[in-house]
Amino acid sequence: MAKIIVDMHSRSVFQPISVAVFCLILLLGSCQKSQRTEVTPFGTTVGEESVAETPVATNDFTLSDIMANGELIMLTLSGPETYYDYHGRGMGTQFLLCENFAHSIGVSLRVELCQDTVEMVRKLKNGEGDIIAFPLEKNDSNLIYCGYSKDSLNSEQWAVREGNTELADTLNRWFRPELLAEIKKEETLMATNTVKRKVYSPMLSRSGGVISRFDALFQKYAATARWDWRLLAAQCYQESAFDPKARSWVGACGLMQIMPATATDLGLAHAQIYEPEPNIAAAAKYIRQLTEHFHDIADSNERRYFVLAAYNGGWFHIRDAMALAQKHGKNPHRWNDVAEFVLALSKPEYYRDPVVKRGYMRGSETYNYVASIRNRYAQYRGFARPGNSDLGTVATPHRAKRKNKYKVN
Repeated sequence: MAKIIVDMHSRSVFQPISVAVFCLILLLGSCQKSQRTEVTPFGTTVGEESVAETPVATNDFTLSDIMANGELIMLTLSGPETYYDYHGRGMGTQFLLCENFAHSIGVSLRVELCQDTVEMVRKLKNGEGDIIAFPLEKNDSNLIYCGYSKDSLNSEQWAVREGNTELADTLNRWFRPELLAEIKKEETLMATNTVKRKVYSPMLSRSGGVISRFDALFQKYAATARWDWRLLAAQCYQESAFDPKARSWVGACGLMQIMPATATDLGLAHAQIYEPEPNIAAAAKYIRQLTEHFHDIADSNERRYFVLAAYNGGWFHIRDAMALAQKHGKNPHRWNDVAEFVLALSKPEYYRDPVVKRGYMRGSETYNYVASIRNRYAQYRGFARPGNSDLGTVATPHRAKRKNKYKVN
């Protein structure tokens, strides 16, 4: 009897709890049910996104998709005839042709460099690029060969993915044999017409120790660069021959030939890019930034040669030359050792070496750039001394009657 009483008592106590638990389970079930049927703004159901995602069909990225996306991805190899970076401007016949096509369909062009043709084909088939802008032998039935052809026999052509007939047809309509000659002519003109500038004397007054009418500005901003102001002056002469209105075909501007994109990064307003003081100030800041890329070079004098080379040719190319120097048993922190491989980066056996990350460069230009500045800096140190001009009185050049084009009275 006592047992029955206990059972009845326990039942009377726990029955409300059981009902509460049951209601809670129902509530949770209804919540889960409502979550399972809730649709996201992307058209998927909440809670089911990670269960079975449909893979993206990258091989179906058509011309219409490229135009809607606003970007064409070009796959190619590094080289003087294909693609290389020159002062921030893409160069190479294949690149310029492909850039021409991209502009014709109203999109931008992005370059993806590959190590060899096998990698190019693999990336194209995987949807990692839209077009191979490199003359390929026509031996793969899974590609459509179209557009640029190396000769009239069409034995080698550009290629797009199998099934991308819209892009292939557009490329075939766009390309004409005369276009290749036009591009090559344009490329030659760009390579020869480097900088539009007036040419001033490399020194206004040897006896007075005056290099240029901008000496006071070089002295003011040399501390930012942590350079001798005369080295800054020697670099300026190499860049613009002291012409503040100088402009190169790639768009570099002013005394220190600063690219507009670099000016933006440095905080230099484009409206001020030709003004002497803002231009020199920005260049000094840029030199300081480039110096950080070579912090592992302990000798400050050696480091300056690397920075000069980077200012001209790009720090990434100089790092490639350093990697080659180390691979070949030379000192990667000594400019005379590395300069040899800056020159070598114009040869396929070097710019296609696995340690090279950014491919071909016009190494002779950078090599000569550094050599010229070193020689002029040595001359300036022999004549120019700090304190020959101040910020309030900047020397003004006048036409000379004899040897020097400009001189100071």
